Amino acid sequence: MKPRVFSGIRPSGRLHIGNYFGAIKSWLKLQDEADCIFAVVDYHGLTTPFDPKEMFKEKYEVILDYLAVGVDPKKSALVIQSDLPEHTELGWILGTITPVSILERVPTFKEKVAQHPEYVNLGLLSYPVLMAADILIYKSNIVPVGEDQLPHIELAREIAKRFNRIFGKTFPLPKAVLSSGARVMSLYDPSKKMSKTGGEGILLSDSPEEIWKKLQPAVTDPARKRISDSGNPDVCNIYSLHKLVSSADEIKEINGNCRGAKFGCLDCKKILAKNLGMEFEDFRRKRKVFESNPEKVKEILKNGAEKARELAQKTLREVRKKTGLDI
Repeated sequence: MKPRVFSGIRPSGRLHIGNYFGAIKSWLKLQDEADCIFAVVDYHGLTTPFDPKEMFKEKYEVILDYLAVGVDPKKSALVIQSDLPEHTELGWILGTITPVSILERVPTFKEKVAQHPEYVNLGLLSYPVLMAADILIYKSNIVPVGEDQLPHIELAREIAKRFNRIFGKTFPLPKAVLSSGARVMSLYDPSKKMSKTGGEGILLSDSPEEIWKKLQPAVTDPARKRISDSGNPDVCNIYSLHKLVSSADEIKEINGNCRGAKFGCLDCKKILAKNLGMEFEDFRRKRKVFESNPEKVKEILKNGAEKARELAQKTLREVRKKTGLDI
């Protein structure tokens, strides 16, 4: 049997190039090697401050991006978490065997409490249990994640072990697979990862004009104050982005021109803007097709939910029987 992959993303709006080059590009390749379930985990989105009026819109934006970027409904199930109540039922059952002391030590819980001290809730504390349920409900073997999510996967493994020990072998122990993609940094503060906050993240759906507008004020080599100053591409965030979308000949030319002070940083950015625009031209075209056909998108989500529900209900029947909820 093929391994089973579960990947979930919070509904935080459109995807940016950091999401794509950092993770999604490599994860999409798993579609040819495994049974994949890609989910927009909207229940998780309720644990931190959110706008109810924007919730559905942001979910839909992620769905459109996923489809346009290459999630193939013929190979993978694309689902919205809240369409599958099996996730939350298993989450409750798993919560009854998970010590609170373990949840209080999860690094992301402490971080979110620090970020939103006015919004500390039970859902935030039990977030990792629901995440474990998201994974285990499909008996997933592989979970592609970023490094910051590793503690959650370790906890999911611990919860699976506890359940297996108490009620008999039920769940495989999921394995975290770290992305082999590039680490894309902020345009305006290269010490931080790119994000959508502050409007600096280059979205996959951005037009060439929008890309250029965001690149113009981006930080480059601090040693270059004037065009006549020679630079060091190795410390320039813009040069690192060239390595993702520019040709080998262009990268060589840019390196030489920067070190030899033959052109300025704006010239370098113009080439990058052009190449980023071309890189996601097909994405933008596909996204518009899906955007103009909402009934098709609904059908894809309906079919994805049906496929996922069949797996989830099978697992839940087994869990309910082993825990005595069903005879």
